[in-house]
Amino acid sequence: MLNEILIGGSIASVSGLLGFFISKKITSANFDIYVEKAKAQASAIENEAQLLLYKANIKSQEIELEATKLYENAKERAKADLAQREDEIVRKEQSFKRYKQNEERRLQDEVSLLKARQVDLKRNEKSLGSLKKRYEQKIDEALNAIEHCAGMTKDEAKAVLLEKVEEKSRADIAHIVRRYENEAKTEAKKRANYILAQATSRYAGEFAAERLTNIVHLSDDELKGRIIGKEGRNIKTLETLLGVDIIIDDTPNAIMLSSFNLYRRAIATKTIELLIEDGRIQPARIEEIYAKVCDEFESEVLSEGEEILADLDIGVMHPELIKLIGKLRYRASYGQNALAHTLEVAHLAGIMTAEMGGDVKLAKRAGLLHDIGKALTHENNGNHVDLGAAICNRYNEHSVVINAIYAHHGQEEINSIECGAVCAADALSAARPGARREVLESFLKRVTEIEEIASEHTGVKQAYAINAGREVRVIVNASLVNDDESVLMAKEIAKEIEQKVQYPGEIKVNVIRENRAVEFAK
Repeated sequence: MLNEILIGGSIASVSGLLGFFISKKITSANFDIYVEKAKAQASAIENEAQLLLYKANIKSQEIELEATKLYENAKERAKADLAQREDEIVRKEQSFKRYKQNEERRLQDEVSLLKARQVDLKRNEKSLGSLKKRYEQKIDEALNAIEHCAGMTKDEAKAVLLEKVEEKSRADIAHIVRRYENEAKTEAKKRANYILAQATSRYAGEFAAERLTNIVHLSDDELKGRIIGKEGRNIKTLETLLGVDIIIDDTPNAIMLSSFNLYRRAIATKTIELLIEDGRIQPARIEEIYAKVCDEFESEVLSEGEEILADLDIGVMHPELIKLIGKLRYRASYGQNALAHTLEVAHLAGIMTAEMGGDVKLAKRAGLLHDIGKALTHENNGNHVDLGAAICNRYNEHSVVINAIYAHHGQEEINSIECGAVCAADALSAARPGARREVLESFLKRVTEIEEIASEHTGVKQAYAINAGREVRVIVNASLVNDDESVLMAKEIAKEIEQKVQYPGEIKVNVIRENRAVEFAK
């Protein structure tokens, strides 16, 4: 059994070795085949690469030949172009030389001609000088003969002649100047009267005199107690919140609201009327109604400004300026409503500008905005002119509008027809009878100030403010003030009044100098 096993193992081992050697042989044979194939492929690739390299060399030689050919052609063209340009330069040089030679010959000819003319001119000057001497000799001889016959010298005759001519000419010149001066004055007056008549007749503005108080009517006097409230709480809240004085007295069924600010007074009047209508008069309700009324008034002034802008047809405007125009309804100057005055000025300025051939829309715009600063004076420091100019500059208004704001109070010169029309319309609106009213006390104070300013000047004997304070007559001492000084004094008084006194319209300063000589016949 063991022998059989050993024999079987031996046979298996021999079989395995034979199989290994046989497979190795087979594998070696296959590897040789693969190597041969690889060598064949490598040889084919090498042949193909050599062929491509050969073709590339041929192609590069062809390209080189083509480039050389192109270079030669370009070189030949450049040589031909250069030769052509050289020929052209040579031709131009020859042409310039010919032109230079011609110009030199022409200049030589002109120089020769000028020299010949100069010689002729000198010859003529000599001839003229001799003729002039002969002429002067003949004139002297004639003058001597005339002097001998007339019995007076040349200077005496000249003086007499000039005197007569001057006397006659002075009368003629004075007559012509007087005639044209009178014609100019008459025509200017007619034209100005016509323009003013057209403006005032074609526009009839409303009259609105503003006072300092409003009356709120009550259905029952018991409401006065409710308005006052417990321990005066309601009336204190109203006065603090509304910024007005509430006057409750024995007047039946009425209370009075007093304030110089028309806008606050209007809001206060509306607030109290709504509180009375509502019936709940208490601090919390007062604040609620007040806030509601303020919002309504803000909307109303904006809406009114937009309506005015549309009616005047003057184009677009910044919303802030439109709101300020609406607020002018609640401003007044010397009792004249600012909005009514502004609209009147805008219409009058438009009419006058149309008559004078200016820009009507621009004149209306300047008239509408000339007093816009009055809507800001209660909330801001400064005068309405500077405030109005600043707000209009901020919103890029036209230079004519700015000029009208300054010029209607004399702070700038008038630079355009439209500005002049606005200033004239402002004076018309403010100075017409009944347009403005003044408190007696302020009127007397203004008149006194004017008289004092005039009396302070040296040489003034008396000063009187007349014509409702629109004219001041200053009587001076003729021995202390001459005619030239009186003119200067009038200007100084007018300037001082402008600086120190607030007044509507304008004030005429009339300085009177009288020198009387008295003698008695005995």
